[in-house]
Amino acid sequence: MTFEVDREQVLAYRVAAQGLHRTESDAARLAVFDLGLQSTQRDTAAISLAARLDGPVREESFVDDPRFVLAWTHRGAPHFHRADELPSVVAALVPLEEADAMARMGWQRRQVEAAGMGATEGLFAAARAVRKVVRKPMSKGAVSTEVTKLVPPGLSYWCRGCQATHILEQVLRLAAIHGGACLVAGEFPAVLAPFKGRLPTAPDVAAAASVVRNYLRLHGPAGPGEAAGFIGTTATLAKKMWPADLVEVRYAGRKTYVPAAEADLLANPPEPAVVRLLPPWDPFLQARDRATLVPDKARQKEVWKILGNPGALLVDGEVAGTWRSKGSGRKRLDFTITPFAPLPPAARKAAEEEAERVARVRGFGDLRMVWA
Repeated sequence: MTFEVDREQVLAYRVAAQGLHRTESDAARLAVFDLGLQSTQRDTAAISLAARLDGPVREESFVDDPRFVLAWTHRGAPHFHRADELPSVVAALVPLEEADAMARMGWQRRQVEAAGMGATEGLFAAARAVRKVVRKPMSKGAVSTEVTKLVPPGLSYWCRGCQATHILEQVLRLAAIHGGACLVAGEFPAVLAPFKGRLPTAPDVAAAASVVRNYLRLHGPAGPGEAAGFIGTTATLAKKMWPADLVEVRYAGRKTYVPAAEADLLANPPEPAVVRLLPPWDPFLQARDRATLVPDKARQKEVWKILGNPGALLVDGEVAGTWRSKGSGRKRLDFTITPFAPLPPAARKAAEEEAERVARVRGFGDLRMVWA
């Protein structure tokens, strides 16, 4: 079965697929955890929950909840996952082949290539070092110092700022989970801690295909290029992870795909009549086809910056502006929303209510709103 969809359908589908209609009250049941919830800044994960959960959300939501674990996973970024699913997550992170391992090195690929060893060899050499070093909770700096002493010299570099030699950042981030180390939720700067059990080290095509399937379910319809961008590999390698249970969809003049079980929802999604404040790195903003979310290139640069991303204002499925907040002392949160175009009064009121929700999540009792 092949059918065609337009942008409005795609946005409405993603709002529904990602739970932004706020019909769920249990965080562990949210679909976004099937892929992982990125937590790049202190309160971003909790704000993502607040956009999706029916009920109050605390900033400490994950710190005291043993159902979740925080670790460097996809692309080496910190993500919350359901703790009982961690083995399958790790299995999916084992590179399928050397080209996959090298692609996942991302922004430090050239340094790894210059190390004189294969990326897979370097990854698991670093993982073995992490397992030897991380026997108790340790600061990231302390782990880096000790791991650097154990890895081949080619995997480290001289840092002028610190006047010290460090293991390559991306190598450490990718290797930590394979070395049995997670991140301690709520600790800043980062603290690593060991977790029990031996994890998979052999390539697992089925586990990798599950990640692709979950990407297509939450961010579909999409193709191999978009899935590869999320995983941190190439489109050619993503095709080797391609699930079988997909439906072809014509979108924007090309072939894209969605899991067969989601085809009816994509064909007839509910109206995306919600107003939400999404934090930087929210799952909705993690789709690799940014032109679908924000067609205007100038506005794309306002939403996704090289440094210091703002949050996004979502109105009826559209990214309608950005927002930033800043704590004033311990009690008041200064909140600024910058819409891309004038909003109707009902949308402004709903956005202000969402700002109050964000303030409560962050523990502020007073809110000062500014519309820029």
